[in-house]
Amino acid sequence: MTQDMGVFKGGVAVITGAGSGIGEGLARLAARQGMRVVLADVAMERAESVAEEIRSAGAEALAVHTDVSEPEALDRLAAVTHETFGDVTLLVNNAGIETLGFCWELPAAVWEKTLNINIHGAIHGVRAFAPRMLEAGKRAWIANTTSIGGLGMMPIQTSYVLSKHAILSFSECLYLEMQVKKAPIQVSAILPGPVATRIFEDSKTGEDPVNAHHREIMRNMLKADGISGYEAAERILPQLAEGKFWVSTHPEITAEFAANRAQHLSSQADPTLPPEVLAGLGVG
Repeated sequence: MTQDMGVFKGGVAVITGAGSGIGEGLARLAARQGMRVVLADVAMERAESVAEEIRSAGAEALAVHTDVSEPEALDRLAAVTHETFGDVTLLVNNAGIETLGFCWELPAAVWEKTLNINIHGAIHGVRAFAPRMLEAGKRAWIANTTSIGGLGMMPIQTSYVLSKHAILSFSECLYLEMQVKKAPIQVSAILPGPVATRIFEDSKTGEDPVNAHHREIMRNMLKADGISGYEAAERILPQLAEGKFWVSTHPEITAEFAANRAQHLSSQADPTLPPEVLAGLGVG
């Protein structure tokens, strides 16, 4: 255990979407740093399997069925966590889904589910946990998983990309609110680059063949070039311990996306994509 991550030892970590991917990696790594871990996920079988492996290794872990699209579920998660382990040290609002399709073709129910999970899941996660974290008055961390997509634009992935823009903005404002409160709570935005998770395997895809083609391109790219969820956690957790707001799995890619975004906004240019991306979408 590095000295930096020693700040987490003996604390309590709550991680949503902890049954697979980055959430699973963070749960396993947090447990290895001596934290008691609460794994929240709608896929209870996966979450319980990870929790059981963590317990078998000698750490404390609790899997809690949680649909983050329901505010009441996050209230229950907070109640169970405090009843079981007490004050929360690290809250990672990580749960998210990918939805592919032209924005006018996605049914209203799909839009609502996507935004409720990807945006409201983090918002209500903070609402459910922050009051007790503030009341405890202890050093603590809140991290929200956005994406490098929160610094860019992409057709077909509209619902996902806009949700990640929203979470980045939410995290920035939350950071400032904790400053106003003079609270000892560090807020961070996690911007993963290519990580081989289940997000495209579990994604909802519209009927247009362009959607299925785009899904396969993205899924194959992550499979070929993406790091594992645990590797991502090994890059993320030390940055959280260090107190960084911008937390990246791939700093060079994040810097490139940020620079491109800044240039796009400062020039007020029309939205566009690199030629190779347009070609992959059949444009041009």
